[in-house]
Amino acid sequence: MRQWTTIAGIAITALLTLFLVVPILLSVYAGLTVNYARGISAGFTFEWVRQVWDLYADTVWRSLVVALLTLALTLLIGVPGAYALARKGGRFARAVEEIVTLPVAVPGLALALALILSYGGFGTFRKSTLFVVIGHVLFTLPFMMRSVIAVLDTIDWRTLDEGAASLGSPAWRRFVDVILPNVRPGIVAGALTVVTLSIGEFNLTWMMHTPMTKTLPVGLADAYASMRLEIASAYTIVFLIMVIPLLIGVQLIAGLTERRTKS
Repeated sequence: MRQWTTIAGIAITALLTLFLVVPILLSVYAGLTVNYARGISAGFTFEWVRQVWDLYADTVWRSLVVALLTLALTLLIGVPGAYALARKGGRFARAVEEIVTLPVAVPGLALALALILSYGGFGTFRKSTLFVVIGHVLFTLPFMMRSVIAVLDTIDWRTLDEGAASLGSPAWRRFVDVILPNVRPGIVAGALTVVTLSIGEFNLTWMMHTPMTKTLPVGLADAYASMRLEIASAYTIVFLIMVIPLLIGVQLIAGLTERRTKS
């Protein structure tokens, strides 16, 4: 019975994986064919990929910049913030945590509209990439803080902190030397989530962007709406080429960090 259950589980997982992967493979295939309607007989080409790169290369680099700046800001704000909330505890800390988490529950369009209404009058700021970054930080910050808080809840960090304090270590030194090494798995997990969400975020970015601050997902939507199928599919290939190595790199870093933590 257990053997049949295992086989059924593997079969269901394989079918679900196939269901998710096949559309991606078809999109890649469409982006590499001379004419998708004619199929393989029309031949393969990289011309569509070249055209996408010529038209939208700036959106690729801008997406990378936005994701890295978002990650940097969420690290600077989220890690100390999570530690401060865990240290404070009580109803006040829970209330602050809920407020910080609120942007996740609010639709991206509504959050973007709120930011535009609040800061849209600052012309230079409104037209800058930093405006998009701020939106991404508000959207992804809860994931970084929750990851760090989850790790803090599993370790006896108070005893470690008190031990370092009894040896005369100041608060900032205890945070750097005691807290950060112990919450490293949470930081890496949060970083993976932040980078993934920032690169793929569309709703928030679509509302906040200007023609000069268009990111890769927004450009992808424009290509789907206004270009022929092959070019739109080639844009998907460019998106995958950029995202997959980045995610693999973050996963490798996460695995290395986990092994170091265990050792």
